[in-house]
Amino acid sequence: MPLQPDGLTFVISPDVDRTRVTYKNRYGIEVAADLYTAKNLDRQAPHAALVIGPSHGGVKEQMPGVWANQLAQRGYVALAFDPSYKGDSGGEPRYVSSPEIFMEDFSAGVDFLGTLAYVDRERIGLVGICGSGGFGLGAARMDTRIKAVVTASMYDIGENYRNGWQHSWSDEDRRAEAERLNAQRWADVDAGTVTYDPVFPPEVPEGVELDPVTSEFFDYYVKSNDRGYHPHSQGGHIAVSHLGYMGYGGLRYLEDISPRPVMMIVGDQAFSRWFTEEAFEKLNEPKELVVVPGARHIDLYDRLDLIPFDKIDDFFTKNLP
Repeated sequence: MPLQPDGLTFVISPDVDRTRVTYKNRYGIEVAADLYTAKNLDRQAPHAALVIGPSHGGVKEQMPGVWANQLAQRGYVALAFDPSYKGDSGGEPRYVSSPEIFMEDFSAGVDFLGTLAYVDRERIGLVGICGSGGFGLGAARMDTRIKAVVTASMYDIGENYRNGWQHSWSDEDRRAEAERLNAQRWADVDAGTVTYDPVFPPEVPEGVELDPVTSEFFDYYVKSNDRGYHPHSQGGHIAVSHLGYMGYGGLRYLEDISPRPVMMIVGDQAFSRWFTEEAFEKLNEPKELVVVPGARHIDLYDRLDLIPFDKIDDFFTKNLP
């Protein structure tokens, strides 16, 4: 869908209000977010609320807004945010990627929601989509204010940068990558600037055979496809950020989330399905795995006919009573 006049990649419901808000995380970075509420929301009563994060390369006007728009219609106070260093949020230099700060951005969203008189502090949940699914699980381990978690097409950025795709790296591969990135760090120091990983191009390259993963991401993010393109969603990050993920590694200590419940949703056609399945095995009960027939990785970003919102509503209704 072409970018809308209001800057969204989808059409907001006439029954929903969207309010732009800002607040600071514990690092002092100003986080920009959109607060979605039903127009008929009774603000004299306390309500359940959700913090919703984007893909690793995404922003609030994309998949978090799609989800927030739907969940607000079901009565939730839904907060879709831009991670630090991206979109309308603060942080310099732009496009830093940090597992610790991105996890903190979820907790900062909980902080903000808890200041609203019509939000019940004991009924705050989390939704993490793609990369933020991993960050959301990481945040929920120690932030016990997060009472329930849903992930969709979860992508474990730390696992991918430490061990390679589907654990394909050897120790030698990891050391070589660390040497490469640290050489890049010296180059950045000498140049007095930062180097970015490649960003999504404005057009799908002609005459180039794309691998299935790149092809799928291009289907959503590239402007010429008119699906999820947003000018703030560049896809790339500062190259040496990857060192932080190599040191952080993959998701661990997920058993600390229990007894708070987790629902993990993944498409049966998703190239990233293995991330969800491996994380799910590490979780203790209560947990639920939902496999969506016919869905690819990106389809759980915005395909309203595939995202199981009724099941998600049932999960949060039960666990944020």
